Amino acid sequence: MPPTNTYDDNTARAAGYLSRFSLNPTGHFIAGEWVTEGNQNTFTNLNPATNQPLGEVVAGTPGDMDRACEAAKEAFPAWAAMPGATRKQCLHHFADLIEDRADEIALVESSDCGQAIRFMKQAAIRGAANFRFFADKAPEARNGQSLFQADHTNFTMRSPIGPVGIITPWNTPFMLATWKIAPALAAGCTVVHKPAELSPLSASLLAEISAEAGIPPGVWNTVQGYGETVGRRLCEHPAIKAVALVGETSTGSQILRQGADTIKRVHLELGGKNPVIVFDDADYERALDAVIFMIFSLNGQRCTSSSRLLIQNSIRDRFLNDVRQRVEALVVGPPLDPATEVGPLIHQGHLEKVMHYMRAAVEDGATVAAGGHRRDDLGSGNYVSPTLFIDAHNKMRIAQEEIFGPVLTAIGFDTEEEAIALANDTNFGLAGYIWTGDTGRAMRLAQHIEAGMLWVNSENNRNLPSPFGGMKMSGMGRDGGDYSFDFYMETKNVCIAHDTHSIPVLGH
Repeated sequence: MPPTNTYDDNTARAAGYLSRFSLNPTGHFIAGEWVTEGNQNTFTNLNPATNQPLGEVVAGTPGDMDRACEAAKEAFPAWAAMPGATRKQCLHHFADLIEDRADEIALVESSDCGQAIRFMKQAAIRGAANFRFFADKAPEARNGQSLFQADHTNFTMRSPIGPVGIITPWNTPFMLATWKIAPALAAGCTVVHKPAELSPLSASLLAEISAEAGIPPGVWNTVQGYGETVGRRLCEHPAIKAVALVGETSTGSQILRQGADTIKRVHLELGGKNPVIVFDDADYERALDAVIFMIFSLNGQRCTSSSRLLIQNSIRDRFLNDVRQRVEALVVGPPLDPATEVGPLIHQGHLEKVMHYMRAAVEDGATVAAGGHRRDDLGSGNYVSPTLFIDAHNKMRIAQEEIFGPVLTAIGFDTEEEAIALANDTNFGLAGYIWTGDTGRAMRLAQHIEAGMLWVNSENNRNLPSPFGGMKMSGMGRDGGDYSFDFYMETKNVCIAHDTHSIPVLGH
């Protein structure tokens, strides 16, 4: 009988999936074995909706990380030498297993990180799609290009860089882990994964699936714990040749320092303060829908959220009134409730950070048009009301600093030039959104806005072959298609002479 997908049904099924994590500590996966015993400290993993324990998690040590890195080093030669077609089959099998467990993954993820189940239902499907896309690219990962000249032919070839470290965040941990790990495996790299300590459970599911998919021991390793201990050791370990991070800008700068002594290649996908620019000639209703979706979906805890609304003054009052009504109508509630649109924030410390910005907005002179307070009526979870700030300017803290919550700051503008200046007046440069009926204007803004990704008349629409990443303080490097292989692989140039050129002669 298919699931009914009611709140009670979701809660019951989630309890069944989560029981394993409450009965035994969530441990590491190293060299094909689970590590949960021995002289290990643990920390408590809390449910954001209740702040009640979901279970204990083993806090990894530098020694645990050393063993994982050495396992990845030992497994690397055989995995790298495996034909790409064989890796393709393995990764497609991995995708099949993800789809088989999609219900479990969604319910565990929603419970662990507080994201509404309506969004987490797609997380497993997107994760499987990541594996399928890079599985299909595995046979061609080593391909290079041929460059013909009159006297020489140059050609390039690619080879996997070696064992790599993957550090993933707490906001959508399952999907982002697959987005980073799938291309690494397809390229022929072995992996050591350090998931965020605030949402560790789906990382264990992924490690479990890796073994079931037939990925050899040591190719996939997972070490739970804190960034300042195991995360740091991962970045410092000499066996690790590259580190890919999705996380905060401050964490990215630490990783750069920690990997410096071993000259690690680093890919940083960091924070954003992304503008959505709405002109008066935009498709009004579509723009309104997109503005609401791109800040209030996923609880506003997404790096590409459009947290700054730049609205042309000729339609400002009407548009902001409609935004306010939509914000006030958003359904805040338990993440497992199918009706919920905005769930609890990840933990109490993050809730306090978001509330700090509520106070900062008023102190700096902004007006709270909607929300601005905690939702104590929903129990002991980390709930906050979706919030709209108006009467703001771009120098306010709410306009310059990443809040990472369901908070939208609206700023008016008059001209195209003013919109560009406002959009670029930030240390970040991850994403931007442009709403206009003028194609020429869209092209002009695309040229001048300082962001790694721009969407015109669209919300964040994912295209796996396209480059994904930011500029300025939003990071360095790109994911997607061959851009991922550029990071996980070394490119070698080979020059072959045609025996027709003159060689300079000395000493004759």
